[in-house]
Amino acid sequence: MPIIINLDVMMARRKMSLNELSEKVGITLSNLSILKNGKAKAVRIETLEAICKALDCQPGDILEYQKETS
Repeated sequence: MPIIINLDVMMARRKMSLNELSEKVGITLSNLSILKNGKAKAVRIETLEAICKALDCQPGDILEYQKETS
């Protein structure tokens, strides 16, 4: 998938655990884990906004586009 999720990088920079982020964002630990591991098929703008607010970052800090090499 050409969209890379850098949620774990931002969590490490902010020294925040998945449990703590889950509580602050208000989504389940399992759904946040799916997003963190790049398994999510979609992310709601409201969820992205809540994550950015909790981590004090921009959406581009979490989502990254990389061209596929064939």
